[in-house]
Amino acid sequence: MAKEIKVGIIGAGLMGHRRADALKSVGGSVLVAVADVDFEKAKELAGKYEVKAIKNWQDLLKIEDIDAVIVSVPNKFSVPIAIEALKRGKHVLTEKPLGRDTKDAKKIIAIEKKYRKVVRVGFNHRFHAAILKAKEIFDGGGIGKLMYIRARYGNGGRKGMEKEWRFNKAISGGGELHDQGVHIIDLTRFFAGEFKEVSGSAEVKFWQSKVEDNAFVIMKKPKITAFFHVSATQWKNIFSFEIFGDWGFLNIDGKGGSYGKETLTYGRRRPEFGAPEIQTFEWDRDISWEEEWRAFLLAINKKTSPIATTSDGLKANEIVEAIYRSSKSKRTIQI
Repeated sequence: MAKEIKVGIIGAGLMGHRRADALKSVGGSVLVAVADVDFEKAKELAGKYEVKAIKNWQDLLKIEDIDAVIVSVPNKFSVPIAIEALKRGKHVLTEKPLGRDTKDAKKIIAIEKKYRKVVRVGFNHRFHAAILKAKEIFDGGGIGKLMYIRARYGNGGRKGMEKEWRFNKAISGGGELHDQGVHIIDLTRFFAGEFKEVSGSAEVKFWQSKVEDNAFVIMKKPKITAFFHVSATQWKNIFSFEIFGDWGFLNIDGKGGSYGKETLTYGRRRPEFGAPEIQTFEWDRDISWEEEWRAFLLAINKKTSPIATTSDGLKANEIVEAIYRSSKSKRTIQI
């Protein structure tokens, strides 16, 4: 039997709460302490699970009993925390993206290799029930040879959004591409593998900011194309991820909550064409946080796991930077 993993959470915002809830639900691990520079937030989350509240993340990492750390802080601050956690012998699950850019990602990877601890990136969208079911069908040849992927991901915005840290380049590293865009990039790679070239346009449409609030992107590899739009001017939240093969399609819509009910439509074309055979699957609850944590525990115990690695985090950052270069030069970039 695998030993119970003792966990510390750094960052007691929305993500910290979601991570703590998932940890409790899955089992196999126990929360020991929560740290946040906003000590009131740390106390709130720690109180919910009757664990220790800490203001300074450095003090949390000094707790020798902690085996793994969840890093749920803004992009700029995740890098030094993850590095110090590794130096102190902790496994790390850090939110996406992996730092602000490829330089940040490579710093973490270098330390990961040196200290030989598990580091994984929180691309939880891999673990939505609709994505998992779609991957099962896809890997089983259910839609034939992949031809193209089409995706849209956007949020409705909120008053004062341009003043939040996600629109502060020094903290976030970029705009919508660093927020929702990296999820779409990761999912396209999850299904299609590596792309060879990218062209895109990162644009400021509405929010008064130095980072993009919209991005329009095409990625290509031999015989496969992926194209997507991510937006902070959607005005109504949307998640749509569609996969098309020469024998059928997998259309994922919604991901629960304000994004609408999570559904998967599986269409299989008939040899004679006409109306395709259709199956529809629906889920009432977002299971991604629990399933991702379960996969992280498997990785710690050296078992096969689909959770995103630091290599996946680096690849996502490389593609984002290629999109920025393409947008600036108005040229296709080889990746």
